[in-house]
Amino acid sequence: MGSGPNHDLGGSLLSVADANLAVVASGHPAVSAAGAAILRAGGNAFDASVAAGFASTVAEPALTSLGGGGFLLAYEAASGKATAFDFFVDTPGRGRTSVALEPHFIPITVHFTESDQVFNAGRGSVAVPGTLKGLLHVHERLGRLPLEDVLEPAVSLAREGIRLNQHQAHFLEILHPIMCLTPDSRGLYTRDGRPFAVGDRWRNPELARFLETLAGDRGASFYEGALAQRIDREMREDGLLSAEDLAGYRVIERTPLGVEYRGHRVLTNPPPSFGGSLVTFSLKLLETQPLAELGWGSEDHLALLVTLQMEVDRLRETGCLSPADPVPEAPAQSVQRLRQAVRGTTHICVADAEGNVASMTNSNGEGSGFVAPESGIMLNNMMGEDDLHPEGVHASPAGERVASMMSPSLVLRDARPRLALGSGGSKRIRCAILQTITQVIDFERELETAVAAPRIHWDGNTLQIEPGFPRETVDGLARRWPINLWQACDVYFGGVHALVPGQCGAADFRRGGAVEIVG
Repeated sequence: MGSGPNHDLGGSLLSVADANLAVVASGHPAVSAAGAAILRAGGNAFDASVAAGFASTVAEPALTSLGGGGFLLAYEAASGKATAFDFFVDTPGRGRTSVALEPHFIPITVHFTESDQVFNAGRGSVAVPGTLKGLLHVHERLGRLPLEDVLEPAVSLAREGIRLNQHQAHFLEILHPIMCLTPDSRGLYTRDGRPFAVGDRWRNPELARFLETLAGDRGASFYEGALAQRIDREMREDGLLSAEDLAGYRVIERTPLGVEYRGHRVLTNPPPSFGGSLVTFSLKLLETQPLAELGWGSEDHLALLVTLQMEVDRLRETGCLSPADPVPEAPAQSVQRLRQAVRGTTHICVADAEGNVASMTNSNGEGSGFVAPESGIMLNNMMGEDDLHPEGVHASPAGERVASMMSPSLVLRDARPRLALGSGGSKRIRCAILQTITQVIDFERELETAVAAPRIHWDGNTLQIEPGFPRETVDGLARRWPINLWQACDVYFGGVHALVPGQCGAADFRRGGAVEIVG
């Protein structure tokens, strides 16, 4: 789903003929509407992104939560400054004895349409949540409307409820084993023990009441007060999250990671998270190749992307892309190999008419099954996601920021944002972002076309392919690697939401995305 007056995005990125529109792109119509309402009320892009972030915890209940973590990449038009706000999760366990540092995981198999993935849930999977504090921090730093006004769309949604669309009902269905893990989660996310269905009205009155307290206490109860103490007590049985963890949590402001790519500068999520490093290193390698000459969707084009994914995975496994290390220069051997080749997560993009841009990705993982008392907030399962802990689960001491695949990104030209984008999708995030950026820049495709186009992903053993590529391309790839050709485009391949500031936006149909234009 896309909208805007000028869809010649390859040209617009290069020639820059900006309109004066504000744009919101997200994973749900109600989320985009919340952001647009705040823009119409006089808020800036950061007010709108915070309002949309709170609204998404109601409208996209299986994908995000105030009990998860995320990142927001902000561009301030007045100063030209870009800041990466890191409010991802911390490792838990502060104040716990060494005897207690053995969390209890509950393995859950999530059945995507044509591929399964095992996740760990339960209290032991809960990391120190950051989304609530992150949204409040961004509003305090960059917003201008009263917090009460910014919270109102989410309060109304939580109180009045929202009709579940096909996508959100599907997510609740595939995550049903987690959503019914505890009595509190069963009461919130199921009806008579069954998942809510398409068209059902889903309400979260406890969350509405909790949100109404935030304008007064700005999350103090959750992080330092009575609610933090209750969470601590309930976690003592088989979890690690403590009141000390919550009180010690801090939002970190970082300098974005940047890389030059074909006359543009791409800004994305910096270390210690590794998603941005993987994206920027991929672009470094890809810039050595004549991508546009290969033709989009050709066997040579997709073979190059597959080899790129394999090469970056190989380099990461050898330590070349450790989250703590800077992005290395593209080694000659990697370039040669390319030449031979011839979680529940959601994203929100907002650009206001003044030139401010926010690109924000939030995630609750798949949820832990544990709902914080009297808050309606499902806590995350980030300690149970193996791909976030390459050195082993609980290898890091308590209080350290967990790395992430999330990579909210901005593409600049002449020092001004020309494209904002990001994606959900666990290990597929970097692939979805990379394929969208290259389609817009290298192939000069319209943004809506680039977001909707079929994608590929190398999962380490098999090439996963969405339908829509030429038959001869798929046949050629099948002669090189094992392939799994999906019958339909699927949420497995991510959910890219993107916009061109001042002009238009595109939201991924795979996740029921929606765009709102204000102007």
